[in-house]
Amino acid sequence: MKRLVARLRLHHLIKLSIKQQKGIKMNNQEFYDRLGVSKDASQDEIKKAYRKLSKKYHPDINKEAGAEEKYKEVQEAYETLGDEKKRASYDQFGPAGANGGFGGGAGGFGGFDGAGFGGFEDIFSSFFGGGGGMRNPNAPRQGDDLQYRVNLSFEEAIFGVEKEVSYNREASCSTCSGTGAKPGTSPVTCGRCHGQGVINVDTQTPLGMMRRQVTCDVCHGTGKEIKEPCTTCHGTGHEKKTHKVSVKIPAGVETGQQIRLQGQGEAGFNGGPYGDLFVIINVLPSNKFERNGSTIYYTMNINFVQAALGDTVEIPTVHGDVEMTIPAGTQTGKTFRLKGKGAPKLRGGGQGDQHVTVNIVTPTKLNEAQKEALKAFAEASGDKAVNPKRKGFFDKVKDAFEGE
Repeated sequence: MKRLVARLRLHHLIKLSIKQQKGIKMNNQEFYDRLGVSKDASQDEIKKAYRKLSKKYHPDINKEAGAEEKYKEVQEAYETLGDEKKRASYDQFGPAGANGGFGGGAGGFGGFDGAGFGGFEDIFSSFFGGGGGMRNPNAPRQGDDLQYRVNLSFEEAIFGVEKEVSYNREASCSTCSGTGAKPGTSPVTCGRCHGQGVINVDTQTPLGMMRRQVTCDVCHGTGKEIKEPCTTCHGTGHEKKTHKVSVKIPAGVETGQQIRLQGQGEAGFNGGPYGDLFVIINVLPSNKFERNGSTIYYTMNINFVQAALGDTVEIPTVHGDVEMTIPAGTQTGKTFRLKGKGAPKLRGGGQGDQHVTVNIVTPTKLNEAQKEALKAFAEASGDKAVNPKRKGFFDKVKDAFEGE
């Protein structure tokens, strides 16, 4: 009877989890809306939209109220949609999927955690009194991973830089060396669960007595009791500390990329190793250049004479100013390539190029001499568009009445 009841409850939980996940799948449009792109947008379109919005709302540029919050929302959306794997998980399961909440080893039913269970093993352990899959509460466990976002200038991302970052983390207690016990004492085996970390609880139900396992209320799952807690960490074995570490950031990094620093996360448990630190790169926009991968883009304004007759001009690059020849008859929108003046290529090595797009600026204020010179140029070109004797609308009306 007990096994039958357990199976019925398990079947109910599976159906509930499927319904929950179907509901979550519907909430997978928000990140696309934040970037203003469609769900079938390419990675290039997503990256282009992100660059535009991050430059628009960056707190160093936009001082309007709400700009910083908007900037964070754009960052969050790009971190997911800019990664193919995270995007696929988001499209299927929504934000929970992008954060690793679904798609677990039991055929995608990772959502059982929300129902108070860690997965199929925990469910069977809860219903049938445990088994060989029970985790040893005294086994060493690695500490939690941490994330740290570092801002780089446009040039720092191009050439690479070494940054010292400072952050708070849970470190092993310096007083008790992580045991949680007062120096000179040691934790003892829990007398209630006998070191198992869990206890059996019998519950009377309409279908009979059911036994389930719950976390020990004395040791809270650790399997050990601390009779005299450490005065520094109060028995946790951890204390909050400010930690500094130097990060070598390679040349050519881009926004959203991560650098993993092993053992720089939070302290482990039961003598387990520290977790890792993931440094997330955020490149601040430039007021001169745009960038896509290893290619840098720059727009150069020139005047009508330079475009018509040709000229040699100085072009700024991240590697310094260089001379570039503009051929006679150049049209606005023409793009020139400066080989090797872009960003380093992270994969494969080598250097990208800089593309320079020419923009011909039309003068808005002309003196009389300039006007006469342009009129003479138009007449010499046979262009009748410039005609000082051309009659206006009211002159034509006047001539019409006089002719009657």
